[in-house]
Amino acid sequence: MLLQYNNGIHPVDLFKINVMGFQTHRDNFCIDDSKNNLINRLLNFSQTEYNEEYLSKKFSIKSTSDFNIQTVQKELTKVNIEDGVIPCSYRPFEMKYIYYDRLVVDRPRKELLVNVKRKNNILLGIGRQGLAVGDIDWCLTTVSNHPVDANIFRRGGVNLFPLYLYHDENKNSYLETKSERLPNLNLEIVKQIAEKVSLTFTNEKETTKGTFAPIDILDYIYAVLHSPTYREKYKEFLKIDFPRVPFPKDQETFWKLVNLGGDIRQIHLLESPSVENYITQYRVGGDNLVVKPQFKDGKVFINETQYFDNVPQIAWEFYIGGYQPAQKWLKDRKDRKLEIEDIMHYQKIIVALTETHRLMQEIDKIDFE
Repeated sequence: MLLQYNNGIHPVDLFKINVMGFQTHRDNFCIDDSKNNLINRLLNFSQTEYNEEYLSKKFSIKSTSDFNIQTVQKELTKVNIEDGVIPCSYRPFEMKYIYYDRLVVDRPRKELLVNVKRKNNILLGIGRQGLAVGDIDWCLTTVSNHPVDANIFRRGGVNLFPLYLYHDENKNSYLETKSERLPNLNLEIVKQIAEKVSLTFTNEKETTKGTFAPIDILDYIYAVLHSPTYREKYKEFLKIDFPRVPFPKDQETFWKLVNLGGDIRQIHLLESPSVENYITQYRVGGDNLVVKPQFKDGKVFINETQYFDNVPQIAWEFYIGGYQPAQKWLKDRKDRKLEIEDIMHYQKIIVALTETHRLMQEIDKIDFE
C-alpha cells in the first residue's frame, strides 16, 4: 500500500510554486468584516495627529522591526486606501476584507501578491500534517480565489497552490514570457496525466472535445481528497505529510471525478446556484443576538428564542480544516446581532456542508485506484 501511495502525485511536485498563507500579525488593524469599516479605520489612523503612544493605544498596535507606526501613518496618506482593500479567505466560509499590502501586513507572501491579488486565479489549499488538528478524519483541504490567511485551518498552517502564474511587471517574473498567465504546473507530470486519460492538455479551458485544462486537474485532485475511503485508507500517511493523489485510471474515471470535484469547489466558493436553495428556515421576530449557539432536534439556537430550523446534524458536525464551520461561524459572532445578510449566509453554509457530504458519498462510488 505504501508503494502504491508514494507513486501518486505529490502536490509539491505537480505545482511549480506553492506558498504559505499570509500573516498580518495585526488582524484587528488591517482586517475587518466590513470593507467600509476597514477603510475608515485606516483613514482615521492616517489622519490622527497624535503621538505614537496614543496611536498604539487607540488602534491596539505597536511598532516592531517590520512595522513602524509613524512610517506607516505617513505612507498611508500618500495612497488611495480603498484601492488596497480586497477580500480574503479568513476561515472556512468566512470572507473578510484586508488592506493587502506589505505596508501593514508583515507576511503578505510575494507569490500571493503577484498571482492572486486582484487576479483571476484559484488557490488549492492543503495542510501538510494531519496530526496538527488532532484525532479526526483528515480534512485539510480548501479552495479560494482570494489570498488566504495562514490560520484558515485550526492548526498547522496551509500551503497554497496557485493554479496560474502571472507576469510581475515590477520585479523578476515567474514567467519566462510576458503572457498574461501560464499554468503553475509541472508539464512532465501533466504529460503523464494526459497519456493516462488520452486527452490533450490546454492552458485554458476549452469546449473542444478531447482536451483538458488546469482547472480539471485541480477538480480531479479536490475530488480525490474528499473521498472518505481515500482519507480512511491513507490516514496514517496523511497525518505526517502532504497527500499523494493517484494518477487517473482512465478518461471515464477522470471526468467523473472532475465533475464531482468541480461541484464541491463551486459549493465551497459559494458560487454554485445550489447554495441558494436553502434547506433551513430562520425564526423571524425576536432578538437576533448570538448568545450561545446550541444544536437540538434539528434546530440551531443562537439564543433562548431564535433558531435556524431543519439543520441536518451532519452539517452541524461537519469538519473542514479542523474547524466545524456551522459552529465556529456562529461562535465567532458571540454578542453580535445577526443581520439579514448574516442569516442568509449561514443558511448557505448549511447547504454547502450538507451538499459536500452528499457529494463525498458519490465520489466513494467511483473506483479510482
